[in-house]
Amino acid sequence: MGEKWTTVNTPDQRGRVAVVTGANTGLGYETAKALAERGASVVLAVRNAEKGKQAAARMTGDVTVQALDLTSLDSIRTAAAALRSRLDRIDLLINNAGVMYTPKQTTADGFEMQFGTNHLGHFALTGLLLDLMLPVPGSRVVTVSSTGHRIRAAIHFDDLQWERSYSRAAAYGQSKLANLMFTYELQRRLAAHGTTIAVAAHPGVSNTDLIRNTPAALRLPVTWLAPLITQTPAMGALPTLRAATDPGALGGQYYGPGGRNEVKGHPRLVTSSPESYEVAVQQRLWAVSEDLTGVKFPVVQSQQNSFSSGAAIPM
Repeated sequence: MGEKWTTVNTPDQRGRVAVVTGANTGLGYETAKALAERGASVVLAVRNAEKGKQAAARMTGDVTVQALDLTSLDSIRTAAAALRSRLDRIDLLINNAGVMYTPKQTTADGFEMQFGTNHLGHFALTGLLLDLMLPVPGSRVVTVSSTGHRIRAAIHFDDLQWERSYSRAAAYGQSKLANLMFTYELQRRLAAHGTTIAVAAHPGVSNTDLIRNTPAALRLPVTWLAPLITQTPAMGALPTLRAATDPGALGGQYYGPGGRNEVKGHPRLVTSSPESYEVAVQQRLWAVSEDLTGVKFPVVQSQQNSFSSGAAIPM
């Protein structure tokens, strides 16, 4: 489809069911809105149900709301049970919600906020909903990462919750690296089933309310420069939409803006950091995530095969 992929290229989504986390604002809102406009039945999975209803009212199509607080495993389990009771299938699970550069704090379960929300929350939600996807041909789990996954790129197994020291940027980078490692390991596990695939995306630098936790010394300069160095949430949502709907997308692929340094532009296939492709670390992170969340996935242990940077995981 070339480098100018837009919402016009989104195939007809009628008959498909999409669950989008963090869909009341920003990238999630634009993603959900576009899917609904193309005919999908969309569930906005949001922390604030009232704001979710307000967002749904601004969309066209079949849009409903499900309360979901990714900072609480109890809330995740409650939301998953509610979705299972009302849906008989899920075609698209879009793990979009996230927090960025938060002050040092923990989730309800004692996890560092960024790792707990961005990675562990979505890990648990996906595991609890995946059996609604496995029977559905063409179903996809799309997880939103960030160019920030390259920041001090590592999974700090010796201090996952940043209890000994804390860096907002490094903790964010760990959570976004975890998003990619989760995608790649999930795809390896899904390959044996042949129906559902796992794909990742990142929005480049988009002008969303994630900026609210930027340190004060940087907030004003970033605000001034925003029109020059960022793109709109609608543009930032395009890589996610392409990952979710492009008929040519393969499991294990990663989409981002096609412009210089992946900051702006129309979505294309991109490559994540070398660290993100380390299979042994992916599998260790998976095991730790299962232990921390108590969620086991209905998919088999992955094989030890690796894959080259920028390529889809071998099916």
